[in-house]
Amino acid sequence: MNSTPSVIVFDVNETLSDMFPLSARFAEIGAPAHLARIWFAALLRDGFALAAAGGTAKFSAIGAEILRGTLKDVLLTQRVDDAVAHIMNGFDTLNLHPDVADGIARLKSAGLRLVTLSNGSASVAESLLTRSRLRGEFEAILTVEDAPAWKPVRAAYDYAAAACGVAPADILLVAVHPWDIHGAAQAGLSTAWLNRSGDVYPSYFTAPDHTISALGDLAELFEGRIPA
Repeated sequence: MNSTPSVIVFDVNETLSDMFPLSARFAEIGAPAHLARIWFAALLRDGFALAAAGGTAKFSAIGAEILRGTLKDVLLTQRVDDAVAHIMNGFDTLNLHPDVADGIARLKSAGLRLVTLSNGSASVAESLLTRSRLRGEFEAILTVEDAPAWKPVRAAYDYAAAACGVAPADILLVAVHPWDIHGAAQAGLSTAWLNRSGDVYPSYFTAPDHTISALGDLAELFEGRIPA
């Protein structure tokens, strides 16, 4: 592990953005709110399966198609096309988790370069950070739309390192997803698992270098150690 990485790479969905409001959108179309988590898990599952087999597809395309299957037996309050659009458009309305803005500002003040690396679309990340007035803190919005594969395939992390002009060892990845932490570690990145909910980290994945409950905890590790 590099104790003083020069670049912090952030996952976006659930790590920076609070996705809980999507549950309300399911309820608004007449679907059970708990289907939001089931649908998102299925979306990731199929994206990972494609990546494992050497393929790729856009996050939005997979999400919309799986959503149609998820909703097929639900008595919707609107046409299925409109229902799918209502859910997918919800990504552009999400807000940051409460700990994010302060943590980002402090990490930037510590002299670190900040970028994103998402399996989602660049437009969603851009919208999230612009609406939150944090876009200027990030030097780049990277997504797998321009990478050879989805995370957690090594090529996605190699793409981020190349885009930033640094070695993988000079990057620390921050994510709430253990699978992302594992993939990054296998690619040679340092890692910080953002565990807001007090979950138990799976023993079959490579352990994170840091476990934090808020982004401010990560800032504390680097403040005063890297010249601004």
